[in-house]
Amino acid sequence: MQNELFGVPNLDIYLVMGILVFFGMLEVISGYLHRSQRKSDDWIQEFGGFLVLSLAIKPLIVGCAYFFGTRFFGETQGILNTTSFWLALPIYLLVDDFLQYWYHRSAHEYPFLWKLHRAHHQAEEMGFFVSYRNAGLYYLMMPNIWWVGIFTFLGGGLAVAAGLVLKQLVIIGSHSTVTWDSIFYKNKILSPLMSLIERIIITPAFHHAHHGKSKLDGVSDPNGNFGNMFSIWDQLFGTAMFTRQFPKEYGLMNDPEEHWTASYFYPVITADDKENEMSRGYKKASTAFAEPTIVHLEKDKNYLYCQCGFSKNQPFCDGSHHGTKIKPLLFTAKRTGKVKLCNCKLTKGAPFCDNSHEEF
Repeated sequence: MQNELFGVPNLDIYLVMGILVFFGMLEVISGYLHRSQRKSDDWIQEFGGFLVLSLAIKPLIVGCAYFFGTRFFGETQGILNTTSFWLALPIYLLVDDFLQYWYHRSAHEYPFLWKLHRAHHQAEEMGFFVSYRNAGLYYLMMPNIWWVGIFTFLGGGLAVAAGLVLKQLVIIGSHSTVTWDSIFYKNKILSPLMSLIERIIITPAFHHAHHGKSKLDGVSDPNGNFGNMFSIWDQLFGTAMFTRQFPKEYGLMNDPEEHWTASYFYPVITADDKENEMSRGYKKASTAFAEPTIVHLEKDKNYLYCQCGFSKNQPFCDGSHHGTKIKPLLFTAKRTGKVKLCNCKLTKGAPFCDNSHEEF
């Protein structure tokens, strides 16, 4: 099977670069660069990450896949050469996205992977280059990049080339400040069509919600909406939230903002501040204790209750749950007044104290 789209050498590369230029021009025309508060560290991480990923990491991984493939599985090389392109393409894309969903989700649930992915969520503004903001090691371990090399080695190069173009169109579009889906939500005729589209592919609203700072705004869900190209996995595994709205704040709660070198080169380079989770040997300390806190709540106001036991703002969440499987609980006060909120994290009626702490 040929690896060239429409018989044109490197057409897939030209198309991917064209997508980047297209969204870049749209963001410039829309005034994004003029409004942007990005710092030099942000540009270094995002544009630099793109260059290293494109020019070094991806070629290295594909080269390794070929090396190990020919050395240990030589008889399988090119076995997909006679497979129909229209069969190979969905196989490549579905396996690729399934792997990426679980890798991305794991990066929010396990401490080491979270530290490699954390820089992606430090961005306080969206923009298409945010797509490339992760630690270098995060990409070196990314299973779907290895899948690119494996599938190409097996003879699915043409499907990979087409798939990468389609993926970039969705991924870049979902990170961009040019929210193309907004027009669908506002139009009564197009809105039903969008109900179908957003349940198949990732839209800007769906992914922007993942980058929102906190669930307190009722729009964001930084611990959900993990999909890369397709939203089907989030729906299947219970992590999807469709609001058709966009967060007002992006980034991390209480972000210490370490130098970009620690964000990109972790764990080789780490943060100097020992209180920063990117520092060497850092371990989260439990802040739970066996006594409830009496707090004053306001009726109809949203609150985010800490369930992980690591928050420094007990009993409320401060974002310390990132890198664990324990998520905060969003609740709305039903009345104004004082209530007892659990701090031992053993209550069966979270967030309220049920005196479970007295058993210990």
